[in-house]
Amino acid sequence: MNGQDSAPITASYDAVVVGAGIAGVYAVYRLRKQGLTVRAFEAASGVGGVWFWNRYPGARCDVESVDYSYSFSPELEQEWDWSEKYATQPEILRYINHVADRFDIRRDIQFETRVTSAVLDEDTLRWTVSTDRGDVVSARFFVAAAGPLSNANTPDFAGLDTFTGDVFHTAYWPHEGVDFTGKRVGVIGTGSSGIQSIPHIAEQAERLFVFQRSANYSVPAGNAPLDDATRAGQKATYAERRRLSRESGGGSPHRAIPHSALELSEEERRAAYEERWQLGGVLYSKTFPDQLTDLAANDTARQFWEEKVRAVIDDPAIAELLIPTDHAIGAKRIVTDSGYYETYNRDNVELVNLRAAPIVGMDEHGIDTTDAHYDLDAIVLATGFDAMTGSLEKLEIVGRGGRSLKEKWAAGPETYLGLGIDGFPNFFNLTGPGSPSVLANMVLHSELHVDWVADAIAYLDDRGAAGIEGTPESVADWVEECRTRAEASLLNTANSWYLGANIPGRPRVFMPFLGGFSAYREIITEVAESGYKGFAILEA
Repeated sequence: MNGQDSAPITASYDAVVVGAGIAGVYAVYRLRKQGLTVRAFEAASGVGGVWFWNRYPGARCDVESVDYSYSFSPELEQEWDWSEKYATQPEILRYINHVADRFDIRRDIQFETRVTSAVLDEDTLRWTVSTDRGDVVSARFFVAAAGPLSNANTPDFAGLDTFTGDVFHTAYWPHEGVDFTGKRVGVIGTGSSGIQSIPHIAEQAERLFVFQRSANYSVPAGNAPLDDATRAGQKATYAERRRLSRESGGGSPHRAIPHSALELSEEERRAAYEERWQLGGVLYSKTFPDQLTDLAANDTARQFWEEKVRAVIDDPAIAELLIPTDHAIGAKRIVTDSGYYETYNRDNVELVNLRAAPIVGMDEHGIDTTDAHYDLDAIVLATGFDAMTGSLEKLEIVGRGGRSLKEKWAAGPETYLGLGIDGFPNFFNLTGPGSPSVLANMVLHSELHVDWVADAIAYLDDRGAAGIEGTPESVADWVEECRTRAEASLLNTANSWYLGANIPGRPRVFMPFLGGFSAYREIITEVAESGYKGFAILEA
């Protein structure tokens, strides 16, 4: 037994689930349906995960609403009506709450409770899970559904604690909202949350200063309301839409044009890019299959994008600052926006180039750069997340020999299929490193992982086995597989949070599996059908 908590165990379950977002809600449903006893712990006061916390103005999904939804219940698909092509945070949260109510999920979730540790008992292969509210429970299986984007990144700005105005982080936005009317506001960061919130803040603020270190590529959402006829058409073709999504690279039904970008004429290529531009958002990076592997092909997408963006920005000097020069288009996730670039045509908005004049500190009145002081009433930190591994690092997960997961992953995360970790039997981390993760539709990805885990547990139960554990050899092979795939892609060339580049001291390792959602699905399905090849099946 490894350093197990001395407090008495208060309850025992087949599975403990950490988190009640998209994956956690489905995990409770699926495992319970299989006849297992389940307890989920959620730090928030409600379901929703990232959609519970991220309430900043303009928060919106970059996957079409009809696709960013559960597929496990045809009845649910037919009864829910999405109002927009790309749903906003409030609508997505209403949807997840509807699912939780419809399937009575909440009775197996303990809210406002944060898991603090999970310790393996090597004799029984059970996990002892402790919480900040004093719970100490035992579980056969420990399922982490905390999500790859749940641990907010707050840079260590000197003097931030002395600022006397209001400070907000986009990942922990006040539920009652914020009124910036008549205020001088500074937004730090131009990633997804910054790009989506800046147009809304600009409409209210007396003066808005946008502090940009790295320009990012963004494509207009092309959002539109969904009428009854459109919804009816979508619902009538849901089965086919899901099939196409599961067979795609990213979990949506749209396909890349089956030719190199360089094989087409200029006219044909521009028509293809225009069609994707009208579709909106992140799918622009998947117009052609070689867009993210061939720099020459990528340049054709970049040139079209740049032409579009320059056309809507009045000041060429500002346009120059807003156009990235340090990475290929799509190498960082393309943001889906609504009027972002046009915001810089407003008289009350000023772009501050932190490459030329970095922030040196803050005081009670505002922000100091090497060039100037900015008096502010409010600061918005749109500084993203410690992605992929950050949420797990907050937990003390201890496996065989008393070794923690943080120690094991000190040089970067190592998994088999993103699902198994040697030294940590009966522990499953959903939609994290070693899987497509954030590169795929997270709802379908969550269902895929939860179904695989549930089937693996059934396989063990049918054989009277005690556990399942990725072998060291299979973990090493999968890490190499992921590394090789990443090195063949332009995504590996950008300083992105896919590699942990936004966190000081974080090892630079490309964390998601870069082979596409369909290919990954085939791989893990084949592993299961082969009797869980690469996993050790542990006898009772």
